Amino acid sequence: MVMALSAVAGCKKKEDTQPPVATATFSSSRAKAPLGSPLDLTYRFVVAANAPAFDKEYRVLVHFLDSDDQLMWTDDHFPPTSTKDWKPGQRVEYARTMFVPQYPYMGQATIRIGLYDPETGARLPLGGENDGQRAYKAGSLELLPASDNVFVQFKDGWHNAEVAAENAQVEWQWTKKTATLALRNPRRDATFYLHFDGRPDLVPGQVVTVRVGETVLDTHTLANNEEVIRRIPVTAAQFGEAENVDVTIEVNQAFVPAQTPAAKSSDPRELGIRVFHAFIEPK
Repeated sequence: MVMALSAVAGCKKKEDTQPPVATATFSSSRAKAPLGSPLDLTYRFVVAANAPAFDKEYRVLVHFLDSDDQLMWTDDHFPPTSTKDWKPGQRVEYARTMFVPQYPYMGQATIRIGLYDPETGARLPLGGENDGQRAYKAGSLELLPASDNVFVQFKDGWHNAEVAAENAQVEWQWTKKTATLALRNPRRDATFYLHFDGRPDLVPGQVVTVRVGETVLDTHTLANNEEVIRRIPVTAAQFGEAENVDVTIEVNQAFVPAQTPAAKSSDPRELGIRVFHAFIEPK
């Protein structure tokens, strides 16, 4: 989850006398990333050969810090394989996709990783450079201006933007049954990233179709309410010759919460899917 916070004031560092239970490293699909762009992250943990059994499910702490070591955002999460199942000497590796937040900072970012108990906040000792609070330097990333991106405009069929009550950095827009995005033609092959979720629990069999004109680029059936990131290849020929291109997102079944008893809501809007990010990445 992304959060814009001030870093916790640093205290005087002291040596950690407890042996590390694992060593964490981090890598990204590219060393430089424009604000707003998608980024594939790989997290690796090598469990110490003499590590005791993990007695509970620990959460991974991931802090992105600016050049002054101020916290910009986080990617805290539970690893796909529960720490309860980690074994001494095991290498645990997995990937996550993140959209770089539109944070007012460009330059080098440092990534620090830790493991903590989500109930108490207590952190485990890891190997590597410790900041004194058991957050360990695991990698770096250079943030570039968002101007390097292809601008995508939310055109027709969209409701107003909303933000999460607990985190103003998490923003989305609901579509109606049909919604349109407008963009300047990149005139080359590209990947269209669509990050969204829906409510198949309320409207079973929700199918999302993405097309340019009459050409269907992607069709996806929502199996549950979890967020989905679709990576949709688009060729230069599919974009066509026009200066500007409309990308249509269509849902086979929209719903009105106020008319759907299971929604327990008075919201009168027609809702399709909830879109968090729509991004074009030319090749």
